[in-house]
Parts: sequence; structure tokens; C-alpha cells
Amino acid sequence: MENNQTQNNQTNIVPLWEKYTLTIREAAEYFNIGEKRLRSIVYSNPNADFVVMNGNRAMIKRKIFELYIDKATVV
Repeated sequence: MENNQTQNNQTNIVPLWEKYTLTIREAAEYFNIGEKRLRSIVYSNPNADFVVMNGNRAMIKRKIFELYIDKATVV
């Protein structure tokens, strides 16, 4: 029974490239940008389209942030 539960938990993991929103930690891993830098970007652009707040946790909309990165000359 335990082995079956482990398999179910592993199959329910959504890869980063398929997630709609990413935590700061996930975004840092996905975009290869430091967590401190990402927090700085998020908190200096609180009304940006790529930021959604889940309570006090900032989430990054992956596809929209990709467009932001594409247009940026410096991150």
C-alpha cells in the first residue's frame, strides 16, 4: 500500500514548465535568476501583470514573466 501511495504522489507533481504560476523559489530555478533579485523585481513592480499575490505570498505568472524577460535588457 505504501509503495502505491508513493507512486501516486510522484505522478501528481506538475513540472515547472507546465505551471501557470511559480513561487519565488521555483521561478529562481526556472529562470536562473537569484531569489533576492526576483523578490526585488516583484516588490518594485507590485502592480505588474506577472505578479499575483496569494495572501502575502508573491506568485509569478510564468508566461507573462517570460515576456517581461524577453523585453528586458537588464535583469
